[in-house]
Amino acid sequence: MMIDNKVIEKQTGHKRVFVTGMGVMNSIADSLNGFEKALRQGKQGIGFFQNRPAREPVHIGAEIHNFSLEEKINHMASLWDIPSSFINKVKKSSRRSPFPIKVALSVLLEAYIQAQLFEKPIIEDRLGIIVAGNNLTYSLRTHYADKFYKDPEYLSPMYALQYMDTDHVGVLSEIFGIAGEGCTVGGASASGNVGIIKAYQMLQLGVVDACIVIGALADLTDMELQGFFNIGALGGKKFRTEPEKACRPFDKEHEGFIYGQASGCLILESMNSVNVRQINPLAEVLGGKIVLDGNRLSNPSEAGEIKAMQSVITECNIDVTEVDYINAHGTSSPLGDTTELKAIKEVYGKEISRIPINSTKGLTGHGLYAAGVVEAIATIIQMRSGFIHPNKNLDNPIDKEFLLAGEKAIPSQIKIAMSNSFGFGGINTSILMKSI
Repeated sequence: MMIDNKVIEKQTGHKRVFVTGMGVMNSIADSLNGFEKALRQGKQGIGFFQNRPAREPVHIGAEIHNFSLEEKINHMASLWDIPSSFINKVKKSSRRSPFPIKVALSVLLEAYIQAQLFEKPIIEDRLGIIVAGNNLTYSLRTHYADKFYKDPEYLSPMYALQYMDTDHVGVLSEIFGIAGEGCTVGGASASGNVGIIKAYQMLQLGVVDACIVIGALADLTDMELQGFFNIGALGGKKFRTEPEKACRPFDKEHEGFIYGQASGCLILESMNSVNVRQINPLAEVLGGKIVLDGNRLSNPSEAGEIKAMQSVITECNIDVTEVDYINAHGTSSPLGDTTELKAIKEVYGKEISRIPINSTKGLTGHGLYAAGVVEAIATIIQMRSGFIHPNKNLDNPIDKEFLLAGEKAIPSQIKIAMSNSFGFGGINTSILMKSI
């Protein structure tokens, strides 16, 4: 598929960037096909904790269950022609890796296969990687803590490497032969979008031909969850015995986000590389903006959210009438949901009655660092398959002016979509994507 770039580059001054591979894992699916099916069905993965002690008051979330990297690799190898030397390398190098890295390997492998990088490789120093997320190894630290205080000299030497976020970059680049630019980026709950935007900027600068973006799994300990509860950000109080009802984006009975384990991978690629490798892209990334509102606390900023959305619309040289769908940040937080809808109304005006809005977090829980990447994948799936997934538990909307998705999936032709992610510390991000 040859893509003509001349007209669009002349109009916007930007090089065109495409998504050529995706991979995902969360509480409702362990593959792209499974994720599409779950989105269509409005499947929800929130329940009582099974993989950790269910301590009050924090005892519900959307966990990944029964994951085995070896079983996942073997399954993928049965479906696609993956070099046996690569399979052995993954199994050997990842044997002692912590859970988040094993999940990252799984989603990257799925995206790598979809992008046909085994058959049509990119020169290793023209392939980059960004791992979106920070403080990724708290659970590992907790695991080692008791042993350390009892016998410090028996602390595993690997801990000196594993406690740093860059272990994600090191393990993934070693296994997949990535020798271009690479780093981790942190933006709290906006990390996923921050990673996508920074990869897009790397491609604009021409420093790589393709960039892998990993939305890293936030493997929180009980201490982090309690901290979120104490600050008033976590839900699950009213519906403590009915976890499937606890996450309610844009519903009047929302009370806070519900933690969800998730990871996603996008491979962003330049137009020239797409043409040289002769592959069919999945979607186009039109652009993205990061805006700070100068606030270290957890409360959202309507002005910051407005500026992020308006800035990316202006930068991409489109009109609000061209946007067909918004994947909202929509955490199920009373202040957060209300602020986001006010910001959307300010940006889109009368278009709010036309543009479908939903929140993937209502199904997957809040994946924190991975949320932006997982929701970009959900957006692309809906764009390509022509539907809008349900908003779970939206029984009594906080504002009926908006076209908020209901309990069932609906057909929809999406040409241009916006996806929002906002994070503690005044970090506001918005990206725009276009169907192919």
